[in-house]
Amino acid sequence: MSLKLRPFWFYLIPLPLALAALFFGPSEQMGPDRVLSSMRLLFGGAASADETTLARSILWEVRLPRILLAFLVGASLTISGTALQALFRNPLVAPEILGLSSGAAFGAALALSLGFLPLQATAFAFGLLAVGLSYLLARGRKGVSILALILSGIIISGIFTAALTVVQFLTDPFKLQTIVHWTMGNLHNANWDKIRSAVIPMALGGIGLFLIRWRMNVIALGDEETRAVGLNPEREKVWILLPAALAASAAVAVAGIIGMVGLAFPHMVRMLVGPDNRKTVPVSLAFGGSFLLVVDTCSRTLASFEIPIGIFTTLIGGPFFIYLLKKSRFTMGEE
Repeated sequence: MSLKLRPFWFYLIPLPLALAALFFGPSEQMGPDRVLSSMRLLFGGAASADETTLARSILWEVRLPRILLAFLVGASLTISGTALQALFRNPLVAPEILGLSSGAAFGAALALSLGFLPLQATAFAFGLLAVGLSYLLARGRKGVSILALILSGIIISGIFTAALTVVQFLTDPFKLQTIVHWTMGNLHNANWDKIRSAVIPMALGGIGLFLIRWRMNVIALGDEETRAVGLNPEREKVWILLPAALAASAAVAVAGIIGMVGLAFPHMVRMLVGPDNRKTVPVSLAFGGSFLLVVDTCSRTLASFEIPIGIFTTLIGGPFFIYLLKKSRFTMGEE
């Protein structure tokens, strides 16, 4: 059942959450009371040079980049999942279904193992490669069917997962720990360089999906209905698949594998605002980014040590996935 909330309210959430997240962190020297005083220092208050430098370092070089990156990653994965679920006409589909996460994980493991390849660029390239291989493998004389694309994604994902296992088996034990930590999904290394490297593909993917969001409604009806309104279903699938893969690959490249975001969050959005993709796509940006921002804030403040954010999202999304699966089986039995 949809609560049918007005999308306007979701657009007001990100900024207050981002400001609130600045007040929380593991540093004992920068509690909420110190943050307020430090903000006054940064904007001209009287203080020593050491205090001003400390405040600037913690707030603007540690917390703010992480807050922005958490929002961008959550928004990118959620809007990608929304687009793919519309494309496949299945609420149980996520970006991982096309082999994107396993491809990016293999690229990251290869870069970490060899040492001379750039981590983010290699993960991004192999994530896109996995999606491209899935699409080419599914392409036949009559175009690309949804079932063939799903099966191709499962095959490619399995191949890259096996390749990742080989890299883990052969790599140095000290580097292996880094690889395993990356695959858990985390934002503890967030910085301005990561944001600059990821924001362009994320923006291109997000803007692309936003511009064609009305076409997702047509594609969701089926190929025959798409042709009936004068659109080429094969071409429209590519136009949806490319920006979705671009945004999700960029997110995985900088944050690792953060499970369940592209699966559970889009469905939450549809439950709140309805199935119309003209509304769900922009709301997915605000809701997904805000939700992951809250989860990341919890992961770095609830314990004395940082818990990988991928663990939190899986614990939240896992039960939700079970709910969707049970609901899907019930619906199939009814039909």
